Amino acid sequence: MLSGFVLSQADGRPMYLQIIEQIKRRIAVGDCKAGELLPSIRQLAADLQVSVITVKRAYLELEREGIIATQHGKGSVVATRSDTAARLYEQELARQLEQAVHLARLLGLSTREMQARLREASDRLAGEIKEKA
Repeated sequence: MLSGFVLSQADGRPMYLQIIEQIKRRIAVGDCKAGELLPSIRQLAADLQVSVITVKRAYLELEREGIIATQHGKGSVVATRSDTAARLYEQELARQLEQAVHLARLLGLSTREMQARLREASDRLAGEIKEKA
């Protein structure tokens, strides 16, 4: 389930944050379902070739955020809260919008210009979806 992680020393972010981000993204897109068992801390550390402490820190943070639930002796599972994926989508949307605003500011676009471009992109995507249907 959690194969295919890409951790990078050149990323600049600590490994545990990269693990957190990738687990959240997989939950948000539906690759990991509510109630699904996650690899043990030791197993994921071995698979990713990182310290057990690194994975433990990631799991503790995910648990603190309510993304996963851990039961001593049973392991960690994706939280069964029905809004987990929606919350992660909201967080990802906010992050993407902040990046878009940052880029727009670098380009010198006004708020109106940014709104117009967002509307154009939305209309273009809606048109593409219609064509596929």
